[in-house]
Amino acid sequence: MKDKRNDRGNHTGNYGVTGQENILQAQNLQKRYKGFALSIPRLELPKGFATALVGENGAGKTTLLNLLAGIRLDYKGEINYFGRQEKGIDGSVQERIGYTGPGSYFLPQWTIRQVEEISGILFDNFHRDRFRTFCGELGISSGLAGFGYAYREVKKLSDGNRMKLMLAAVLSRDTELLILDEPASPLDPLMRDKLCDMIRGYLEQGDGERSVFFSTHNITDMEGVTDYCLIMEHGSIVEEGFVEDLKEKYIAVKGEAADAERARDILLSMSRSAYGFEGICLAEDMEKLAGMDVAFETPGLSQICVAVMKANTKLKI
Repeated sequence: MKDKRNDRGNHTGNYGVTGQENILQAQNLQKRYKGFALSIPRLELPKGFATALVGENGAGKTTLLNLLAGIRLDYKGEINYFGRQEKGIDGSVQERIGYTGPGSYFLPQWTIRQVEEISGILFDNFHRDRFRTFCGELGISSGLAGFGYAYREVKKLSDGNRMKLMLAAVLSRDTELLILDEPASPLDPLMRDKLCDMIRGYLEQGDGERSVFFSTHNITDMEGVTDYCLIMEHGSIVEEGFVEDLKEKYIAVKGEAADAERARDILLSMSRSAYGFEGICLAEDMEKLAGMDVAFETPGLSQICVAVMKANTKLKI
């Protein structure tokens, strides 16, 4: 995909601190539960990219996605969609957003055929032929033809097939933003790879006008499709950036066991054995490791996420 981090092109709209046009902006977003508070002073999703929301269980990922998708409206703050002057979500905005989430997304007694019919009633931009094609490609059915599969109830589908059905339905609409809550979680490795292909295809077909925002607590399987990353802990965004920039900001370090104690205070995270240690540190802190027998490597996004999460978690690591 073309690197558009500093390419504004001929677009008009809202630009944030990244210098990139945004599909969505939020300010002073707050939502409180007993024992938990979501508090995000600023949130910007770059337009035309796949953004991953990464965090441990309970970090607030689902709460945030529910607010952005309009599932919950009981929050404080402002959300602006698609560069509009009006704040908040309405019918015209909802028509442009596709959402999938955990739990009872479809009523359990609905059949696959009813999912198709009701989606066509609810959304003017839903394409039945596209839905049937996706159902076939994802192995949910053979094009909703024979075998009576079209009349199988949602509650009788496996968790993986329910997620496939949600993805088929949302991708069968003409949308500009997909908000996907843990879409890879119930899928097998082959389907996770297929999901990445589907996200890439969705973005490419939009020619820069479509965006995807998905959450995950395991970025490893989704790293290849992630352009921008938000790392969340305790209801707050603790790190964010384009993947290429994060890989320049952080560095992977490997060293000898004798230097482990000296390096511990410099690294964000460390694992050690009798033979040595490895961890992640800020690239700007590399000079602090001078005099130690260490080697540096470009870290993977998963390594960066784990290191940042360890540095911010309340768990005893």
